[in-house]
Amino acid sequence: MGLMSESIFEKIKKKYKNQPVNTEDGLKIEFDSDWVHLRTSNTEPIIRIYAESDYECKANNIASRLMQDIKELM
Repeated sequence: MGLMSESIFEKIKKKYKNQPVNTEDGLKIEFDSDWVHLRTSNTEPIIRIYAESDYECKANNIASRLMQDIKELM
């Protein structure tokens, strides 16, 4: 993970400090029964965002919110 992505992950962790967070393989943030997982790519200069929820629109909204967070933190 590059220095920029480490810094972004730390800032996102602080923003969501009241949520359960797991940093074992990237950054996973839980929102009740929903979650989002951020990982850096080993082959490309990108952050992959995976979101899971009981409804596709909720998962998309969570992923969009994290994409906006990343844009604001860059």
